[in-house]
Amino acid sequence: MKYSAKKNCYIVTVPDLPGCMADGESPNEAYENAKIVIREWIETAQADGRPILEPVFERDKF
Repeated sequence: MKYSAKKNCYIVTVPDLPGCMADGESPNEAYENAKIVIREWIETAQADGRPILEPVFERDKF
């Protein structure tokens, strides 16, 4: 998660899902928005028949 002073928000990127990112006014809001965007990204990929690769990044390593 990064803070963008230019946009005055926190930005979350999801490395395992190309182009998947979310923002929010607080870290918690950015995280909650990211959960929504991740679901939508996966649903869209499935609807389009695109493969969803296994995660490269493991949560417990951070």
